[in-house]
Amino acid sequence: MFLEVESSENCELSLFLRFKEVGPPKPVVQVKSYERDRKGEWCDVVAYSDDPERPWPTAMAQPVEDSGAGLAILIFGSVGGIRLKPVSCEEDWNLESRDQWGETHLLLADTRDLRYRGD
Repeated sequence: MFLEVESSENCELSLFLRFKEVGPPKPVVQVKSYERDRKGEWCDVVAYSDDPERPWPTAMAQPVEDSGAGLAILIFGSVGGIRLKPVSCEEDWNLESRDQWGETHLLLADTRDLRYRGD
Protein backbone atom coordinates (compact mmCIF):
# COMPACT_ATOMS: atom_id res chain seq x y z
CA MET A 1 0.00 0.00 0.00
CA PHE A 2 1.11 3.53 -0.70
CA LEU A 3 0.37 6.40 1.68
CA GLU A 4 0.47 9.88 0.21
CA VAL A 5 -0.26 12.99 2.26
CA GLU A 6 -0.10 16.47 0.78
CA SER A 7 0.63 19.64 2.71
CA SER A 8 -2.67 21.24 3.77
CA GLU A 9 -4.33 23.43 6.39
CA ASN A 10 -4.49 20.34 8.60
CA CYS A 11 -0.83 19.34 8.40
CA GLU A 12 2.08 21.22 6.86
CA LEU A 13 4.09 18.10 6.12
CA SER A 14 3.79 16.03 2.98
CA LEU A 15 5.00 12.48 2.46
CA PHE A 16 4.89 9.42 0.28
CA LEU A 17 5.46 6.07 2.00
CA ARG A 18 5.08 2.41 1.13
CA PHE A 19 3.93 -0.27 3.56
CA LYS A 20 3.43 -4.01 3.23
CA GLU A 21 -0.15 -4.78 4.24
CA VAL A 22 -0.62 -7.59 6.78
CA GLY A 23 -4.40 -7.33 7.16
CA PRO A 24 -7.41 -5.35 5.92
CA PRO A 25 -8.16 -1.76 6.98
CA LYS A 26 -10.86 -1.09 9.58
CA PRO A 27 -12.54 2.19 10.57
CA VAL A 28 -11.02 3.65 13.74
CA VAL A 29 -12.52 6.35 15.98
CA GLN A 30 -10.03 6.75 18.85
CA VAL A 31 -6.31 6.31 19.41
CA LYS A 32 -4.09 6.72 22.42
CA SER A 33 -1.65 9.52 21.69
CA TYR A 34 1.62 10.06 23.52
CA GLU A 35 2.36 13.43 21.87
CA ARG A 36 1.30 15.66 24.76
CA ASP A 37 1.33 13.22 27.70
CA ARG A 38 3.95 10.53 28.38
CA LYS A 39 1.27 8.35 29.95
CA GLY A 40 -0.91 8.72 26.86
CA GLU A 41 -4.29 10.31 26.32
CA TRP A 42 -7.26 8.96 24.40
CA CYS A 43 -8.07 11.05 21.35
CA ASP A 44 -10.81 11.07 18.77
CA VAL A 45 -9.40 10.72 15.27
CA VAL A 46 -10.77 11.49 11.80
CA ALA A 47 -9.36 11.84 8.33
CA TYR A 48 -9.04 15.35 6.89
CA SER A 49 -10.31 16.24 3.45
CA ASP A 50 -10.59 19.61 1.73
CA ASP A 51 -13.96 18.51 0.28
CA PRO A 52 -16.41 21.04 1.79
CA GLU A 53 -19.25 18.51 1.66
CA ARG A 54 -17.31 15.87 3.61
CA PRO A 55 -14.34 17.46 5.40
CA TRP A 56 -14.02 14.83 8.17
CA PRO A 57 -14.15 11.28 6.71
CA THR A 58 -13.46 8.22 8.84
CA ALA A 59 -9.83 7.42 9.69
CA MET A 60 -8.63 3.86 9.08
CA ALA A 61 -6.35 1.44 10.94
CA GLN A 62 -4.45 -1.24 9.04
CA PRO A 63 -1.87 -3.79 10.20
CA VAL A 64 1.38 -3.33 8.27
CA GLU A 65 5.01 -4.33 8.37
CA ASP A 66 7.25 -1.51 9.53
CA SER A 67 10.95 -1.80 8.86
CA GLY A 68 11.80 -0.21 12.21
CA ALA A 69 9.27 -1.92 14.48
CA GLY A 70 8.21 -5.16 12.80
CA LEU A 71 4.43 -5.32 12.86
CA ALA A 72 2.54 -2.08 13.50
CA ILE A 73 -0.89 -0.55 13.04
CA LEU A 74 -0.98 2.28 10.53
CA ILE A 75 -3.55 4.99 11.29
CA PHE A 76 -4.24 6.95 8.14
CA GLY A 77 -6.79 9.22 6.53
CA SER A 78 -7.09 10.88 3.20
CA VAL A 79 -4.58 12.91 1.22
CA GLY A 80 -4.91 15.58 3.94
CA GLY A 81 -3.77 13.28 6.75
CA ILE A 82 -5.57 12.74 10.05
CA ARG A 83 -6.80 15.06 12.80
CA LEU A 84 -6.86 14.38 16.53
CA LYS A 85 -8.45 15.92 19.61
CA PRO A 86 -8.58 14.68 23.22
CA VAL A 87 -11.82 12.86 24.07
CA SER A 88 -12.35 15.53 26.74
CA CYS A 89 -12.57 18.18 23.98
CA GLU A 90 -16.26 18.46 23.15
CA GLU A 91 -15.99 21.01 20.36
CA ASP A 92 -16.66 20.19 16.72
CA TRP A 93 -13.74 19.44 14.41
CA ASN A 94 -12.07 22.75 13.62
CA LEU A 95 -8.79 23.63 11.96
CA GLU A 96 -8.49 26.76 14.14
CA SER A 97 -8.75 24.96 17.48
CA ARG A 98 -5.70 24.91 19.75
CA ASP A 99 -6.96 21.67 21.30
CA GLN A 100 -6.80 19.78 17.98
CA TRP A 101 -3.88 18.92 15.74
CA GLY A 102 -3.12 17.31 12.41
CA GLU A 103 -0.71 14.49 11.59
CA THR A 104 0.27 12.80 8.35
CA HIS A 105 -0.34 9.36 9.96
CA LEU A 106 0.42 7.38 13.10
CA LEU A 107 2.14 4.02 13.60
CA LEU A 108 1.01 2.22 16.73
CA ALA A 109 2.66 -0.85 18.19
CA ASP A 110 -0.19 -1.98 20.45
CA THR A 111 -3.78 -2.72 19.41
CA ARG A 112 -4.83 -1.68 22.94
CA ASP A 113 -4.01 1.89 21.85
CA LEU A 114 -6.92 2.10 19.41
CA ARG A 115 -10.68 1.75 19.36
CA TYR A 116 -12.46 0.68 16.22
CA ARG A 117 -15.81 2.04 15.12
CA GLY A 118 -18.54 -0.17 16.54
CA ASP A 119 -16.48 -1.48 19.49
